[in-house]
Amino acid sequence: MDRMSECIRRLMQQNIVVAVGCTEPVAVALCVAKAKEILGKEVERVELFLSGNIVKNAMGVGIPGTGKIGLPIAVALGVVCGDSSKQLQVLCSAKEHVNQAQQWLEKHTIDIKTKDTKEKLYIECHCYALNESAVAVISGTHTNFVHTEKNGEVLFHQDCKQEQQGCSDDAAAQNLTALQVWEYATLTPLEELQWIDETVTLNDKCSQQSLDGEYGLRIGKKLYGCWDKSIRAEIIGRTCAASDARMDGITLPIYSNSGSGNQGITCTLPVYYYGIKKNADKESITRALTLSHLMSIYIKSKIGRLSALCGVVNASMGAASGIALLAGCSFKQMCFALNNMINTITGMVCDGAKPSCALKISAGLNSAFDSVLLALDDIVVDTTDGIADADIDKSIASIGKIGRYGMDETDKLILDIMTEKNCSR
Repeated sequence: MDRMSECIRRLMQQNIVVAVGCTEPVAVALCVAKAKEILGKEVERVELFLSGNIVKNAMGVGIPGTGKIGLPIAVALGVVCGDSSKQLQVLCSAKEHVNQAQQWLEKHTIDIKTKDTKEKLYIECHCYALNESAVAVISGTHTNFVHTEKNGEVLFHQDCKQEQQGCSDDAAAQNLTALQVWEYATLTPLEELQWIDETVTLNDKCSQQSLDGEYGLRIGKKLYGCWDKSIRAEIIGRTCAASDARMDGITLPIYSNSGSGNQGITCTLPVYYYGIKKNADKESITRALTLSHLMSIYIKSKIGRLSALCGVVNASMGAASGIALLAGCSFKQMCFALNNMINTITGMVCDGAKPSCALKISAGLNSAFDSVLLALDDIVVDTTDGIADADIDKSIASIGKIGRYGMDETDKLILDIMTEKNCSR
């Protein structure tokens, strides 16, 4: 394996990981668990300082195994059963400890504040016991601890902006091109890609359990069971079903992409289901899954880990790439499909993690199928239209500028609207 291929493989394995529960409240629980462990005593009070995007994505989403939504129960679980070594599976035992967590909540204080920071993903947790305290800070990615301290003594510190060495950070993704993504997926020896098949096993199990039960808004179940169901509707329905369950707090683990379970679901399931419907061989499906996940990682690196731009945008573009490969598209035609999508769904905003995220996945995947269908006949939006460019990498860079910089005020406004609402569930 050459250095570039090794770098891409490491990049993918860093960004495609198993998670239980929506990754924003889970990351908060992870940070709480770390601070609790550093404190080494029974936690009496928790103080949190969170970036707006963390608050937004944790307000309305189900916490695994609890039947509850929001941060307080996630924080309490981090205190009573959190194990930071489990990373994004820190809440895997939540169902067995929900009563204990509820009791802790009734007797102790949690103070949650919004942090004035330019970091889109920032979690700072202070745990207190009598006259002792501990601090843990996560920044940049959902599991990236940048600071820990106990009783005012710094145990570990890394500047939030400090770039990690080697090819393990987002810089590796940002330096990719769409052609390199395509060539890695289509030319790399198959045995080096087969690990990606593991994503299907967990994510499909989540979809199947959702179709057999009653989760979220039942978007996937309704689409999957509609009387005039097409192959497209079946594929989208089964994919949305996994999101329904995940956003409603199912305890099953799934493979995430770029720190998001919904993005992992969107990159995996429609590509796999389409391959099955096309009677594609196993190698073709493996390569299409690789293309889907890696393209999403590449696009997401331009947008940023958290943004006002919905992650369905990059994930459904990843899915479109995989579907295009299975449909027989050339690299040029895949780029046509991506440009068609760029001029369709770029403006989709993120208004937090919640059950209706499945509706956005449906919209993104319908756009993916439409865009691939047109690309197969060499139909592509004109370069005079909107932000599309003849160079697909320039088009992707433009999405990144919109998501990373252009929508900052939109992000603030969305959070204001959400926090001003007088509602509960």
